[in-house]
Amino acid sequence: MRIHIPTFAAVVLFSLVWIFFGVAHLVNADALRPVVARIPGGVFWVYFTGIAMILAGFAIILNKWAKPACYLLALMLFIFIVVIHLPQLIAGDFSAPVNILKDLGFIAAAITIGNIRNHIRQLGQL
Repeated sequence: MRIHIPTFAAVVLFSLVWIFFGVAHLVNADALRPVVARIPGGVFWVYFTGIAMILAGFAIILNKWAKPACYLLALMLFIFIVVIHLPQLIAGDFSAPVNILKDLGFIAAAITIGNIRNHIRQLGQL
């Protein structure tokens, strides 16, 4: 299977986005505290998901456990929808539908990248 440079670039960009989101979770954990206030464990989950995002990003870039990382990332995003965004939607938060759609798009991308990542070895083998 021949993978073109734009596909490889998209995979790297996707990975870098998750590394950035993970670092943002770790740096801004206190700002995210209200989002997880009603969830048992509270701010622990902000740190946990931040580390998971960083690990997923590196797993995809390095192509080490990329498929499980992508599938677990998709599962985490689905849990975000159920645990965070749907209750926000029910409470009348106008940003909830946007966040649900954003996460559904990320879920689709994570599953797609998880399924193609093993076909992209390195840039020289495109």
